[in-house]
Amino acid sequence: MLKTRNIARSIAFAVALATGLFQPARAVTDEDLKELREQLRQLKQQYESRIEALEKRLQQAERAAGQAAAVATKAETAAQDAALQASSRPVSESAMNPGISLILNGTYGNLSQDPAAYRINGFTPTGGEVAPVGRGLSLGESELVFAANIDPRFRGTLIAALGADETVAIEEGFIQTLGLSNGFTVKAGRFFSNVGYLNQFHPHAWDFADASLASKVFLGNQLGEDGVQVKWVAPTELYFDLGMEIGRGRSFPAGPAGGRNKNGFGAGNLFAHLGGDIGASSAWEVGLSHLLTEPQNRSYEDPDSTGTGVTNSFNGRSRLWALSGVFKWAPNGNSTVNNFKLQGEYFRRTEQGNLTYDTAAASLGTQTGTYASKQSGWYAQGVYQFAQGWRAGYRYDRLNSGATSLGLVTNGALAAADFPVLAHYTPRRSTWMIDWSGSEFSRLRLQFASDKSRAGAPDNQVVLQYIMSLGAHGAHKF
Repeated sequence: MLKTRNIARSIAFAVALATGLFQPARAVTDEDLKELREQLRQLKQQYESRIEALEKRLQQAERAAGQAAAVATKAETAAQDAALQASSRPVSESAMNPGISLILNGTYGNLSQDPAAYRINGFTPTGGEVAPVGRGLSLGESELVFAANIDPRFRGTLIAALGADETVAIEEGFIQTLGLSNGFTVKAGRFFSNVGYLNQFHPHAWDFADASLASKVFLGNQLGEDGVQVKWVAPTELYFDLGMEIGRGRSFPAGPAGGRNKNGFGAGNLFAHLGGDIGASSAWEVGLSHLLTEPQNRSYEDPDSTGTGVTNSFNGRSRLWALSGVFKWAPNGNSTVNNFKLQGEYFRRTEQGNLTYDTAAASLGTQTGTYASKQSGWYAQGVYQFAQGWRAGYRYDRLNSGATSLGLVTNGALAAADFPVLAHYTPRRSTWMIDWSGSEFSRLRLQFASDKSRAGAPDNQVVLQYIMSLGAHGAHKF
């Protein structure tokens, strides 16, 4: 402090000296000297007063900082004590209420072909909900969702599907780990499989009123599995994940429905995704998955050459490869007004085993022969939001039933007409839609489709749909 004052005095003296030196040359009188001394004294007094004021402010700031630190330390200690006390006493039920939401879905359908007789020619019927919406007004499938963190280590989710026919089914019910190290996550229970891209999303999050044709013929519309999923996310700049699922094979393409009565597993899936950003406005992701199942007595119904409805069943091995890609654009990452999404998937399935004709001996008698098939399909779609709340989109689907080898036909025991649904065909469909969202909780959609899944005249479809979300609902995946 003494050093500071000496510096101030030196500065004041220098200023006074400079003031005197740069005055015009003239005779210096006693009165001049007296005036100079008075100016110097005033300068010294002003600087000393300012320095003392600054020193006082510094001391006050130091005292305030010390008091704030003491208060913060005291508050932290109190918080730790409160947390310790809270952990040692029972928690009320209201403190652990789960997030609850309800998704309401309704449609109006105008179709030129009867949806009750819907089938996709060239492919084994899946038994799933693959038909288009019904004619007229219909209450679609609604969803009731319960989700909450169980504790710092686990999270639980239950999603019940409420059918228009007053049935209730569990779509998903699983637990999931939280905060595992090294990028690992484990999920166990019933969940939608991570095969392809669209399969992971619930119908209310789809960009169209129905699933793609490829999802219908290869996954029975949507593949849900009872099993365990392990996923690892790499600590890299580009997003990369790698995962594995094992399950009981409770639904198509495994079989029978509900899973086999045996120990072990009936289905396995390996998947990987890679993605990243392109500047501030674009993002992309590609994925590859391989689903392996071993169907046992996977049955379907088909009228044979006599017109009799018979039940056939397949036993063997089914392999499904799925390649997916997604590209999203929004100006500077802001999707509020304008955004665009391009999405597509390609599926290829090979199956080998035995096909048993007429298992109930209702027509020409039960017979078994070899079966082999190679089939593929894909879709591509684009959806553009051209104004806030308004979107328009187009989707094109195409399937190839490929080459199907039937041992019972090759050896002459039966004719190809006894397996009409397996005759070669190339289903395809074009779909247009426009929708409006008043908020993130409501959506109205108008959709047009020319569906050539069945041989013969196309099914021209007009669908009006509403989707309403009540309550808290988590964000959707990329």
